Amino acid sequence: MDLDPFVLARIQFAANISFHILFPAISIGLGWILIYFRLRYTWSGDRAWEYAYQFWVKIFALTFAMGVVSGITMSFQFGTNWPGFMEKAGNVAGPLLGYEVLSAFFLEASFLGIMLFGRNRVSNRVHLLSSFLVAIGTTLSAFWILSLNSWMQTPTGYYLENGVVMVDSWMEVIFNPSFPYRFFHMLIASMLTSAFLIAGVSAWRALHDVDGPATWRVMRTGVLLAAVMAPLQIFVGDLHGINTLEHQPAKIAAMEAVWETGREVPFTVVALPDEETRSNRWALEIPYGASLILTHSLDGEVKGLDDFEGKHPPVAVVFWAFRIMVGVGVLMVLVSWWAGWQLFKNRSAGRPVLMALAGMTFSGWVAVLAGWYVTEIGRQPWIVDGVLMVKDVVADHSGATMAGTLFGYVLLYLFLLASYIGALRQLAKKPAASLQMRPDPILNTPAEA
Repeated sequence: MDLDPFVLARIQFAANISFHILFPAISIGLGWILIYFRLRYTWSGDRAWEYAYQFWVKIFALTFAMGVVSGITMSFQFGTNWPGFMEKAGNVAGPLLGYEVLSAFFLEASFLGIMLFGRNRVSNRVHLLSSFLVAIGTTLSAFWILSLNSWMQTPTGYYLENGVVMVDSWMEVIFNPSFPYRFFHMLIASMLTSAFLIAGVSAWRALHDVDGPATWRVMRTGVLLAAVMAPLQIFVGDLHGINTLEHQPAKIAAMEAVWETGREVPFTVVALPDEETRSNRWALEIPYGASLILTHSLDGEVKGLDDFEGKHPPVAVVFWAFRIMVGVGVLMVLVSWWAGWQLFKNRSAGRPVLMALAGMTFSGWVAVLAGWYVTEIGRQPWIVDGVLMVKDVVADHSGATMAGTLFGYVLLYLFLLASYIGALRQLAKKPAASLQMRPDPILNTPAEA
């Protein structure tokens, strides 16, 4: 059987980025949640909040380490599998990736040790400052990476010289048209991922009677954060969609499986897009829906895939990934509001609510992956939209070489992912009494067990 090295290279990079994005999706939001826990402890002296901080900072450290390791592997592939990208667009990608390392990674790495081990060795103010700087570092990292990714989606501030991308304006490169929407969309996604993680683990602990002194407080924190962020994400997502319609209409056409340009376009709830017949089989449609959502007008024009013959992404995968992302988002709203109503009205929650929250523990991962597939596959066949095509920058490796490294990567990632989830489960299984609460030399509060 002939193995297409181009297809295998794409699958390999997809596997790498799919694995990597899971961990920044937690660490960005969890870093800010940890500051909240520490501030609540500082203001109230309530050791339950200190318990919450000690428990979740371990998970943050594990998540941060997994993100660093997988990020290095992903960057490594730019040279091994996609050398043409750095040769032709390295004048943009290289500095932005360098800024991420210098301004974000070094900041995180410098203060992470104090955040993890300095609680009884430095003043409370220094410890808080270190935690704050680590959270700033994770957000700065997202800033630079998303700036590069957004530029690849909506390139501006450049010119071509002998086929090589040259920078004309760094401000236009960094703050390209889709960057603000993509940046805030990802930040909110990370907050939601972290919110459901802490609420889900807390619910699991309550269901298994290993809840600690802060379990219900952490659960309320996660639920409240999710109840606010989930509808906000839908609003920001709508703005992002309008921006995408303006700058990447082919992606929108694939997301909605619109085959022909027209007005009064219906919204296809579910269907089986068929590229051979250029039609949607067994489609369930809402009349005027796509025009209304995308243009905010019943007779708004939506470009179809017929306008991008030969240069549009694969339709079915983008169509379904978008619906998975939206479906999980709607489920997040419903579960967080239901759980919030129970927790804040009754100060507790019954078994159905706890089971729902536990079941949603990793829902953020599902939504983030689906969203990234829409973003990245929806850009095909371009690696830099309208500038560089993916097929023009791939390395000249054999199919056997690509298949071997892909197999190795997938096995390693499955092992690491299983280990990560297993470590979370082991931490969650520990009863509250197993964590000895030592006296805090800064706040001079009494010790608890």
